[in-house]
Amino acid sequence: MTANRISLFIITKNEAEHLAKCILSAKPLVHEIIVVDSNSTDRTTAIARNLGAIIYNHSFEGFTQQKNVALSKVTSDWALSLDADETLTPELAEEIKQAVTSNEIDGYELTRVNDFLGKHMRHSGIKKEYLLRLVRTSKACFKGGLVHEKLCVEGKTARLKNVFVHHPYKDIETYFNKFNKYTTLAAEQMFNNGRHVNLLRVLLTVPFEFVRRYIFQLGFLDGMRGLIWAAFAGFYVFVKYMKLWYLWERKKWD
Repeated sequence: MTANRISLFIITKNEAEHLAKCILSAKPLVHEIIVVDSNSTDRTTAIARNLGAIIYNHSFEGFTQQKNVALSKVTSDWALSLDADETLTPELAEEIKQAVTSNEIDGYELTRVNDFLGKHMRHSGIKKEYLLRLVRTSKACFKGGLVHEKLCVEGKTARLKNVFVHHPYKDIETYFNKFNKYTTLAAEQMFNNGRHVNLLRVLLTVPFEFVRRYIFQLGFLDGMRGLIWAAFAGFYVFVKYMKLWYLWERKKWD
């Protein structure tokens, strides 16, 4: 490990549209770029290679496993985790450069702001998210299942002030492409854990998720985007549970 040096690591699958912006936003800061790709069919790996990344191919086995593979390839003392559709601001990059000189902190939460359909969301439960993304490599690992992985670190953590930006959904088609993947993984994870569908829970949770996002988290102040986000959030819960129901139905047939 090299003291105070930072490696950026990213997992990818057909991320040609976003990857260059992600890497370029962090490239002046990092000494190594690790990309673990799961059989992309677009120009993802070519873009990563042209920008100096070290590329590994690993078939997708869930987000937790995939990111642990990427983390294991890091050779620097510090590891920075970004998704391909995220970019650092110059202010955060500078703050990170200073932060890694500390001998007392082992991990930093970074503040993420979210764009939705081309505009920054100021409410709806996604105005700001505080995520552990910068860690001492030797003390870190990802925990979780197929989806909703969590980066963990042994030691003291702190939070940096400046933000990085998430650009996940440029249009509704992109949203539903990811929606389908994530609801499938969430259903598979619940199925593997032996969970069944409770009809009453579905009937209560789906409208509550909409109300939580749109009313309690002030989604109505985000205008039409807030309405769409809240409605999609409720639909996500519904589809996730219906996919779980279908997995159990299919098991009966088998």
